[in-house]
This record gives sequence, structure tokens and C-alpha cells, in this order.
Amino acid sequence: MGQGSVGSGGFVARPDQVSLGVLVAAVPRFKVDEAAAVCGVAEQRRGGKLPPHVTAYLAMALCLFSDDAAEEVAQKVTGSLSQFGVWDAAWAPPTSSGITQARKRLGRDVLRETFYRVAEPVATGETRGAWLRGWRLMAIDGFDLDLPDSAENAAEFGYAGNDQSRSAFPKARVVAVVECGSHAFIDAEVGPWNRSEKTMAATLLSSISNDWLLLADRGFYSFAAFSAAAQTGAALCWRAPTQLSLPVLKVLSDGTYLSALVDPRLRGHQREELLQEVRRGTKPDPAAAHVVRVIEYDVPDRDGGELVCLITTVTEPESATAAELASAYHQRWEEEAANGQLKTVLRGPGKVLRSKIPDLVHQEIWAYLLVHYAINSLICQAATGADIDPDRISFLRTLNIVRRTATGTAAFPP
Repeated sequence: MGQGSVGSGGFVARPDQVSLGVLVAAVPRFKVDEAAAVCGVAEQRRGGKLPPHVTAYLAMALCLFSDDAAEEVAQKVTGSLSQFGVWDAAWAPPTSSGITQARKRLGRDVLRETFYRVAEPVATGETRGAWLRGWRLMAIDGFDLDLPDSAENAAEFGYAGNDQSRSAFPKARVVAVVECGSHAFIDAEVGPWNRSEKTMAATLLSSISNDWLLLADRGFYSFAAFSAAAQTGAALCWRAPTQLSLPVLKVLSDGTYLSALVDPRLRGHQREELLQEVRRGTKPDPAAAHVVRVIEYDVPDRDGGELVCLITTVTEPESATAAELASAYHQRWEEEAANGQLKTVLRGPGKVLRSKIPDLVHQEIWAYLLVHYAINSLICQAATGADIDPDRISFLRTLNIVRRTATGTAAFPP
């Protein structure tokens, strides 16, 4: 079966699920109100000012219609918002400057707090491609976004490169956790370009769930990061960096072998003594070492062949075969697909964000993450109902359906 729209495989989404209802369903009004209250943003509409919940949905609509001016977006969606109790047709239509002022009042934190309250894994036990045995497949990775070249954005986010050869625009860095089966972002950290992905990931690793199999590329490995993730009880399958020492402790029946990741602060005699204890079957203190299973295989079609070395906390071949784990690791590319959906399809290729000041940059990025989450929640629901892999439903076609059905201007008084 080729890619289909939301109606593929006999599943037909209701119109209210596909229009702006896709945002209201995935990002309910009460969650936005809770986030605004936690962030100390006023809840009442006074003097014709847009209230926080309306501004939040308009910020998301600006991401849904990234090609259009702010005032045009408001004209497109206020009728649909009215259907969901988010807009009052008696209100005066907002201007671009009014929307900008409302966004400034909303600030950088409300949509981040909203995201934390609504984003969660969306695949069910019946969703194809979402699981390896009893583990939910998750991945962590990063991407960057170009920002308007304002002095404020440059000061907070910085440029890629150096003074001799720097990027044309300031860049924000985003590190996110994605559910592989649904492509939904469920956790994220936003920061300046000069903050490394590894550093940003550290804030996400301690909150992962013990029913996950977390996948990560070699750029995310450090002993501290692996330890933080392992101590949550989640299963891990990470690609090992080339320079990582992996002593062979025991060769297993399937050709994989057990090794130990040792705190790099332990050297010489201390390290060898610890490895000897592990060889004798002593379980190491997780603050000092972790026993892992090493899976090595070749990828023959990459520049004449590439050796991939995986380290996993799934140490028993009976729990997951080497082939299963290698296949699962390549599901990490689903994160790359999710990044592309947000950067290229939803935002548009080669585009900079709208926001010229850092507070609104943060707000806009969280709005994009929320819109992306809402659309992929709908796709996953449709695919699960049709018993097909969510990969088979086109994000672009679904986005276009949402855009076409999201418009509806409110009946403004003269």
C-alpha cells in the first residue's frame, strides 16, 4: 500500500478531528489555562487585549500557516476557533501588531509548559512499528532552526561557525525525544547554538520511562549520560563512539559479547581491578561501571562498508536478538523523519522563523512542537485504526487537509 491521507485503509476521521480540532483535541483549552496560571500570565481579557488561551492557539496557527502574515492567519482561523469555544465572534479582529503584543504578554514559557502537560507517547499496543517486544521504541536527537537576524536573537542564540565563516542567520538548537512509531515529539530542550546536544540531552535523560528502549547516536554517549539513562530502568541501545574501549568479558551464543562501560575517572589499577570483579560475575556499582552487550555489524552500502557498534543494556540474547536490536536501532532514523517534518514540511524549506526577539523565538519553537505533536497524534490514531504503520500516512497530505479545513473567518461586527 502506498502513502495515504488520513482516510487510508478505511479509517475516516471526523471533520472536527481534522480542522483546528486537531489542535484543540491534542492541546485542550484547560491545559493551556493551567500552563498560563503556572506561569503567572493573566487570564482575563481586558481593554480588548487577546487573552492567553486565544494567543496560544493563534501562535500555533501561525506555525500551521507559516507562509501567511499574522493578521491573515487570524482571519483564517478565528471562525474555526469559535466553534471550539476558543474565540468570541463579538471580539474585534486582531491586527498583526495586536497579535505581536499579545504574544509578548504570553511570553516564552506558557507554550513550553503546555507542551510538557500534553506531550506523551501516543502509540497504543496495536500501533505497528512502535514496539520491540515489550519496549516502546524511542529516540533522542537534535536539530537547528534559523532565526531572524536581529541583534537580540544573535546575542541569545549565536551563529554557527566563526567570525571568518559564520552562518547567515542566528540558530537555535533543539534536542528532542521522539516516539519512533508515531514521530511525535514528547520531550524537548531549546537552547543557543553553542550549547552542545550532549549537554542539552542531559536534562532529558533522567525523565525517561522504564518501558522504553531508548535509541541514541554516538554523539550522545558519555559515561554520565549513559548512567543517567540506565538508572531510570529503561532499556538502552546506543551507538558506541569509535574511541570507546570495550573489553571483551564474555562471548555470547549469538556472537555478541558482554563488556563494561567504566567511569573514565577510574584508570590503571582501579580500572583493571573493577574489570576483574565483573569477569568473576560481581555486579558493579552503577556509579563506577555498567555491564553492556555489544553488537557489531557491517552496513555494506555506505562508502564501501561501515562497521556499526551498538551498546545495549539488553544483555540476554533471549530477551532480544542481535538482529532485532540492530533493526530497532535503525528506527532512530524516525527521529530524523520527525525533524524533517517540522523543519521542511511544516515550517517550509529554507525558511527562518517569524520571531525577532528571543522570548518569541522560544514561544514559536514550542508552538511548532505542539502543532507537530497534534498532527502526528491524528496520524497515529488513523494508522492504528486502519492497522497500518503510521509511516504509510503522508504527513504533508495530512497537513494540507488540516490547512484546508482549518479556515473559517468569524462573523465580525462592522
